[in-house]
Order: sequence, then structure tokens, then C-alpha cells
Amino acid sequence: MQGKLCIITGATSGVGLAAAEALARKGARLALVGRDPGRGTAALQRIRAAAPGSEVTIHYADLFRLAEVRRLGDELLQAYPRIDVLVNNAGAMFQRREVTPDGLERTLALNHMAYFVLTERLRERLAASAPARIVNVASRAHEGATLDLDDLNMERHYSGWLAYRRSKLANILWTRELARRIAGSGVTANCLHPGFVATRFGDNNGGWLRLMFGMAKRVAALRPEQGAETVVYLASAPRLDDASGGYFANSAPATPSVAAQDDAAARRLWELSEAFAHR
Repeated sequence: MQGKLCIITGATSGVGLAAAEALARKGARLALVGRDPGRGTAALQRIRAAAPGSEVTIHYADLFRLAEVRRLGDELLQAYPRIDVLVNNAGAMFQRREVTPDGLERTLALNHMAYFVLTERLRERLAASAPARIVNVASRAHEGATLDLDDLNMERHYSGWLAYRRSKLANILWTRELARRIAGSGVTANCLHPGFVATRFGDNNGGWLRLMFGMAKRVAALRPEQGAETVVYLASAPRLDDASGGYFANSAPATPSVAAQDDAAARRLWELSEAFAHR
């Protein structure tokens, strides 16, 4: 990883920050993506302390807004003539249904469409930098969920937990279709379950949901450093030079749900995502 440029979204806390720190220790150059300048400054200080001499910068964007994702992509293209690794990590869950200025339900916008639009913006640069890797943070929460391809925006029925589970299913299906489309380009795409990690996840909600996540994190959660291990593995392990389209957990191949292996659904999701992206 010495000198390789890694872009990581959601990199100012939790799994993203822990992954950034680990990759910096391996000699990678880092471009962090965050939203809050205060946490961004703290993240830079932490990484520079953990890996003295590391080259790390930060870019700010509101990934809920497609125009902001496109602007971020253009900013990254201008700043970095070579991109070796893109880690799509930013995500959240929302108890109440709200829509973004693009008319997208927030979970869909952040957890799936931001991945899709940023990757498409950077795809040619990644191919020009080949061998390169795309790493998408999904979740075991996808298990048991199915996508309603006629209602991705969840206008008919909304549940925050269901919206999150569907977004993680979308991550896996999209990764499969992305891997198929970029095959032979020298760029690979894989996704992963990081484990249940004690991060800021769920803290944006109130009431019983925040209480439930808070109790679970105290009892059963992994440390962010543990959750980041599979991210770092997919970004750096030499044995994965040719692996693409896979789903991983605990730094090993894993089998996602039957719904997550539906290639017809993956192709349809891609088509719908393109339509959303061009709203």
C-alpha cells in the first residue's frame, strides 16, 4: 500500500476512521471524506499521530445531495491524478421517513445512491490507475430483506430498520453488477459485513431506537478497529488482486442471502439507480 491513494467516505469516525488509520500505517496516502469540520480536524490529528509522516487530506461534502456527490467527485478528480482504492463507507439509519432535495428517501440517498454516483464519477480514473479496488461497506443486516423494486423510495410503507436493511441489500446487489460491468478493466469491486460495531451509528435517532442501539453497543459490539479489519483486508490483501463481486466477513469470503445473489434484481437496481441519478 506504500504510496497508494485511498479515498474513504464516512472517514471521520467509526469504521471509516479506523480503516483510514490502519491504511496510513501501511503507507497509504489518504483522502478522507467527511461532513463535519470539527470531526474532520480531529480525524486528521489522530491519523497523523498514529502514522507520523503520513500524507492525509480531507474533503467535505453532504452526501445526501446528488449535486454534492458529483461536486465531490470532480474535486477528487482534480486533486488526484491516480486513485488506487475507493472505500464507500458512509451510511446511517433514520427512524422517520424524510426526503432529500432530490426527492430521495434519506437512507436510499446516503447508503446507496452516494455509493453509486461517486463511483460512477471516479470510475474512469480508477480504470486508468489499474490495478485498483472498490470496497463497499454493506452489512449482514441485509439477510431476510427483499427489495421492492417498484418502491425503492419507500413511499408506500416506511420503517427505518427495513429501509436500512434494504439499503445494505442494495449495496451487495450493486457490487455484483458493478463487478460484472468492470470485468477486465483491472478494477475490482467487493463488499463486506464489518460486524456489529460500537460507533455513532443510530445515535442520530431518538426514543426507543437510540436506547436499543446504545444497549446493544455496550453489550455485544466490536471496537471500530475490529470492524475495520475486513475493509483493510479488501483494500490491501495481495491475494485479492483478481477477486471481484464478492461478499466478505471476518476477512474471508461469505455467502450473502439468496436475495443478494439475484442477478436480475441487480441489473434492475442498476437501471433504477441510473434513473435516480439523472433526476
